[in-house]
Amino acid sequence: MTQSTPEAGEGLAGAGQEVTVPVPAAAGSGPVSHAIFRLARLHRMFAGQLLRRIGLHPGQELVMMHLWELGPQRQADLVRLMDSDAATMTRTVRRLEQAGFVRRRPSPTDGRASLIEPTAASHALRREVEQVWSHLEDLSTAGLTADERTVALHTLERLEQNLVRAAADSDGACGESDRLDGRRGGKKGVGQGD
Repeated sequence: MTQSTPEAGEGLAGAGQEVTVPVPAAAGSGPVSHAIFRLARLHRMFAGQLLRRIGLHPGQELVMMHLWELGPQRQADLVRLMDSDAATMTRTVRRLEQAGFVRRRPSPTDGRASLIEPTAASHALRREVEQVWSHLEDLSTAGLTADERTVALHTLERLEQNLVRAAADSDGACGESDRLDGRRGGKKGVGQGD
């Protein structure tokens, strides 16, 4: 069984409980970040086990949820909805297509694009995905009161908002930094040497 380090992990696990990944001393200044890492790892592990039973991998069920709810979508729209990248979405759609859960059809409005749509087989899968998510929710929130679940959800939403804001600020700062470097000649262009 994995044990936490006494100095860094102290107070992170409840009485008589151990954290699942040792908390290195260097992570002592980021206990919330380390807890998020551990929680995300375990959540994805359980999601993977539950989804494998119905022929899906983590993340694929989210794509299917969007398709079931919104109907056929362009792949670019799925990338935006999932906050993903094109390469990852291409692999996900290809795997879902090979499993028979989605199919491509030409877009009636854009000859260059195709629409990804759920198949009849995927509609039969929907109830199983809902059951998996319900079970995962029960596992994750076992022992919490309704009020504690509400507080946990609000806290997680605030943490997400903080990181979304930080990412937006970082993107703006990177763009500004790149422009400044370019103006000062700090960026090397093609053919400028090393």
